[in-house]
Amino acid sequence: MQNVTLNNGVEMPIIGFGVYQIPADQTEQAVSEALAAGYRLLDTAAAYGNEEAVGRAIKNSGVPRQELFVTTKLWIQDAPAQDNTKRAFETSLNKLGLDYLDLYLMHQPFGDVYGQWRAMEELNREGRAKAIGVANFYPDRLLDLVINSEITPQVNQIETHPFFQRAAYQELMRESNVQIQSWGGFAEGKNDLFTNPLLAEIGKEYGKSVAQVVLRWLTQRGVVAIPKSVRAERMAENFDIFDFELTDDQMAAIATLDTGTSLFFDHHDPEIVAWLSKRRLDG
Repeated sequence: MQNVTLNNGVEMPIIGFGVYQIPADQTEQAVSEALAAGYRLLDTAAAYGNEEAVGRAIKNSGVPRQELFVTTKLWIQDAPAQDNTKRAFETSLNKLGLDYLDLYLMHQPFGDVYGQWRAMEELNREGRAKAIGVANFYPDRLLDLVINSEITPQVNQIETHPFFQRAAYQELMRESNVQIQSWGGFAEGKNDLFTNPLLAEIGKEYGKSVAQVVLRWLTQRGVVAIPKSVRAERMAENFDIFDFELTDDQMAAIATLDTGTSLFFDHHDPEIVAWLSKRRLDG
């Protein structure tokens, strides 16, 4: 396993296992199989509704806690955001059955971002969240937070895949000392990703699948990836990407696939802002 070093010295695996859209009743088995396959970074969120299942899999895995890197995410909090953020953190921690988190992310760039961030900074100083960061922050929102906060986010988890590559934004994050992490690395199969002729041809050269080429492309760029699967053979395949390296020409060829736009939703769209901002989690 390769690691990246976050701006506070914390080591984070460059590939992990994501559980977005895995039903709660399938999550425990999926995470158990991922841990058996060698994954040590697990990524969930309060909004996914499966933290308890992730926690059960961790408890029953026999993997020492110190070997794991567990991430969950804070959903938008009502006022007072600072107090409610701490309560949300305790709820997530209890559901996971853990004493601390390796990474706590602010899931959306909405609501009282600074109240939420101050609470997260306190959790970080207390050692209860070893690293803190954000998700879905566009450059303007991220830079504003970096400039006006005591603690620079360690991570920004954003949509990143061959059709929305975020190269310029990655460079800005590098300059700001923020680690980029991908969600949607396979673009959920949109634009016929898994049968893309270019990616398939590259994969053929190495005896690798399109999925493995995409994950190698991400990690070779220094992007942390969290592929999801409920099939054990796919989990193993996704993990097996460190025995080949893409050439500069192949990396340049994949760069031509970039459309420069999201395939999912735009956080600058007023309808998306309203929809996300009004959503509240049960419990």
